Amino acid sequence: MENETTNITGAEALMRSLEHQGVKTLFGYPGGSIMPVFDALYDHRDTLDHILVRHEQGAVHAAQGFARVSGQTGVCLVTSGPGATNTITGIADAMIDSTPIVVIAGQVGTGFLGTDAFQEVDLVGITQPITKWSYQIRRAEDVAWAVARAFYIAGSGRPGPVVLDFAKNAQVEKADYKPMKLDYIRSYVPVPDTDPYTIEQAASLINEARRPLVLVGQGVELGHAQQELRAFIEKAGLPAGCTLMGLSALPTEHPLNVGMLGMHGNLGPNINTNKCDVLIAVGMRFDDRVTGNVETYARQAKIIHFDIDPAEINKNVKADVAVLGNCKDTLAAVTAQLRPASHQEWLDSFRPYEEVEDEKVIQPELHPRGEILSMGEVVRAVSEATGNEAVLVTDVGQNQMMAARYFKFTRERSIVTSGGLGTMGFSLPAAIGATFGRPGRTVCAFMGDGGLQMNLQELGTVMERQAPVKMILLNNNYLGNVRQWQAMFFNRRYSFTPMLNPDYMQIAAAYGIPSRRVSAREELQEAIEEMLAVKGPFLLEACVAEEGNVLPMTPPGGSVNQMLLEC
Repeated sequence: MENETTNITGAEALMRSLEHQGVKTLFGYPGGSIMPVFDALYDHRDTLDHILVRHEQGAVHAAQGFARVSGQTGVCLVTSGPGATNTITGIADAMIDSTPIVVIAGQVGTGFLGTDAFQEVDLVGITQPITKWSYQIRRAEDVAWAVARAFYIAGSGRPGPVVLDFAKNAQVEKADYKPMKLDYIRSYVPVPDTDPYTIEQAASLINEARRPLVLVGQGVELGHAQQELRAFIEKAGLPAGCTLMGLSALPTEHPLNVGMLGMHGNLGPNINTNKCDVLIAVGMRFDDRVTGNVETYARQAKIIHFDIDPAEINKNVKADVAVLGNCKDTLAAVTAQLRPASHQEWLDSFRPYEEVEDEKVIQPELHPRGEILSMGEVVRAVSEATGNEAVLVTDVGQNQMMAARYFKFTRERSIVTSGGLGTMGFSLPAAIGATFGRPGRTVCAFMGDGGLQMNLQELGTVMERQAPVKMILLNNNYLGNVRQWQAMFFNRRYSFTPMLNPDYMQIAAAYGIPSRRVSAREELQEAIEEMLAVKGPFLLEACVAEEGNVLPMTPPGGSVNQMLLEC
């Protein structure tokens, strides 16, 4: 029956096409130009679970959170005009962070295109630079083809967002429908061929290396290559540092994991980046937050770059050997040619930096003097209370960096954060999506008082669906990250960074969400246990030091090995 052709409306064809792609969950908000689709959705409520968000930006971030933890393509459904333009930030975020989502937006009928009709906007034109593919469906007979193409493009190769702009006439017109899936598009090469010679070159360089260092990016998670990564580093005794997006690709306590890379990363991997003799980047794009000043970055090292996207090769840092392909395959191929090795003396060279950082930064953060809570101690306490097995979702700012530094990971696909775009307001809707993407896991969303207020309305979605998000608000009454930069580089001129905040307990109560405010250290553990004991959502407001700083820090424009340990 699945291959049988039937004559149905374009809106009904969309519903059946989504089901054919395996979609069970979508996030959206109805409106005039998408109303026929929502009418069709009414008859598919048993198979398609639509989560009504409170703002279209929330729909995209929720789809992102769903995709990141599940490995599936996230879907959101919105109307035209402002409904469509409200998705732009999330689409751009998904593009730079390689998150597979399909955004389906209503559009005015084709007869009104170009007339400045009510809620008409050129969504294809707007989104072409920030999507893998953006297409306008003008005919009902094109629906199955467009949906199949959209899901194939979004989820294959280097994942990313796709936009379908669905004209209203195509939603209501009838056409013959036949289910369709694609696994090939002419001229689209999602996974480039791997040159066997580059495998040999990479293995040779690693076999001869005395001070090798692996940089683990999100590509390891996207390529489902976590086990291949471990086999790779363990066979040759390779120390490995992780980017922000790649933190959960390798367990925090793995003996070869030397910590986080980047501006607020750990001292050892950053300093030793400029001391290693072979630098092995796996599924990462040499972002400026990782490299610092590229003119002084790893100049002494031979660089091997594993990546699925040829556009990333030599874009920011020149590679001596570029190994193209899915790292699940390429890592295994190189590992087969590696000699078993141990670089214990080199690995031991990270320890003195760990000791210095522990003494000057980590212990003061985890065990601060005085009565005021620190951000780091709250993060670590929550992580440990979950057995270090929770999904971490962060907003952007100090809460993000503190969470990345002090949360621990034991399971893959366990960090959801806005890396490349740095979107404040990301955490709450993304965490909602994560609870639907991995319903059996605890989802802890850390946020600052600034970020929470950017998408505060999504508490309504939490309330309606009882999404079991554990919201941890690190409230310092500042836009903390900007304030830190103002303190360090602008003579403490706190220009519009102090925040006058509402009573979050009353806001939570208005949404029927259990909550608790904690400011005393002796109450912290009990409050966390209370939060985790609640089956549904919970808001824990931790009143933390107002002028706490995230350290170490590479100053903007500085070299990666010039990290500040104090302000």
